[in-house]
Amino acid sequence: MRVLFMCTANSCRSILSEAMFNHLAPHGFEAVSSGSFPKGQVLPRSLTTLQNAGIATDGLSSKGNDAFEGCPPDIVITVCDKAAGEACPVYFGPALKSHWGLEDPSDVVA
Repeated sequence: MRVLFMCTANSCRSILSEAMFNHLAPHGFEAVSSGSFPKGQVLPRSLTTLQNAGIATDGLSSKGNDAFEGCPPDIVITVCDKAAGEACPVYFGPALKSHWGLEDPSDVVA
């Protein structure tokens, strides 16, 4: 079962969701993430937060929705309101779609 966490920039919320899901999910479940307008890099604070929690960060990268064109997800979860209002790419097929609106941690001033 492949779960896609999708937001706009794919630099914080969807990355955190992907990593935490993979850390906690049972065998047979896999999370990936993407952005409709990817930033091209993961926010360093996102990686530090995950590492401090003992969650693996290897393989995490900011990527666009087209990264999964050949292997569509079973479930698509949007985690930001902008992405929730966008149409899912047609090549995601009949994936179950849901929206979990999360505040943007990148807006927090350290």
